[in-house]
Amino acid sequence: MPRALSPEERALWRRVTADIRGRKAEKTVAGSPAAVRPNSVVRPIPPLPKLPPARPAPHGTTLDGKWDRDLRTGKVTPDRLVDLHGCTLSQAHARALSALEGAVAAGDRLIVVVTGRAPAPERTRIDRPLRGIIRASIGDWLRASPMAGRIAAIRPAHARHGGAGALYIVLRRSDRP
Repeated sequence: MPRALSPEERALWRRVTADIRGRKAEKTVAGSPAAVRPNSVVRPIPPLPKLPPARPAPHGTTLDGKWDRDLRTGKVTPDRLVDLHGCTLSQAHARALSALEGAVAAGDRLIVVVTGRAPAPERTRIDRPLRGIIRASIGDWLRASPMAGRIAAIRPAHARHGGAGALYIVLRRSDRP
């Protein structure tokens, strides 16, 4: 049998439950709060609202199925390879943008940029603070470059072309005849 609340505890309980809205006050048995009345109606939880259908990706962020399949399986031949190993951050930035401009000028469609692998998820930046900084920055560099409008897609490279340490940059066709 539960013990009865002291007058101080009852006063404290009233103060605590005075702010509760949406429930009718429940009677207490022997001075203690009742958890649920035996014949109370249980209301079902309403279903979550349906989410709107997913919006299609903005123009230029997707490729047709054949391109994606060929990139995923490594059946493509890159037009240009850019290796950023051994570069400082500023050297890598300059080399990547220069290669992108050269590829656009030459009419290339596919560039492989070797950045090196990102740090393993179980490793932290404290373990090796500069590991993966080029890989982490390359997307920002490409989006901010003057040639950003010429990039159709950026995809992870197949193992044949560098795997987790490389990226494919697919360029749009030039409008030249």
